[in-house]
Amino acid sequence: MLWDPMATIALGTATKANFVREIFTGTYSSDMGIWVPDAGKALRYRKNLGSEEMLLFFNVSAEFAYSQDRRSLSDRARSVVFSSLPDAILVSGQITGEAASINDLISVKKALPNTPVLANTGVKHDTVTQVLTTADGCIVGSSLKEDGDTWKPVNPERAIEFMNIVNKFRS
Repeated sequence: MLWDPMATIALGTATKANFVREIFTGTYSSDMGIWVPDAGKALRYRKNLGSEEMLLFFNVSAEFAYSQDRRSLSDRARSVVFSSLPDAILVSGQITGEAASINDLISVKKALPNTPVLANTGVKHDTVTQVLTTADGCIVGSSLKEDGDTWKPVNPERAIEFMNIVNKFRS
């Protein structure tokens, strides 16, 4: 579910998802309006649904939006980890399929050495090894689609090629 922590948790629970990713904290201005999620409410909802084993990945640099919090991204991420207890932190680019800044990934990972930090957008075949040098992992979508287009179906050959690159890097 897009930009709705409660719906995301409900859907994750209904589908027995291992994790969900969402904007759980912060205040953002976007072309879809103002986002003001409530992490505490979301965490209580997950508990009330009996889904505490479902991991919550907190995006701290929302796609399609501008954070109204003027602290650095690494300071916001540190605050989120301290106050809201995410299972992982996600760092995104400005829109779907656009890479997160490698400098943002570096600064957030440096600030949070004991928290999983993942690149959330724009990881491509030719950038995945650089991303994995800094980040603990990545969320991949568009790169696996036909022609790298978000709106097209997954291309199995692209997915296999991507994982071959990842597995070679890991070994």
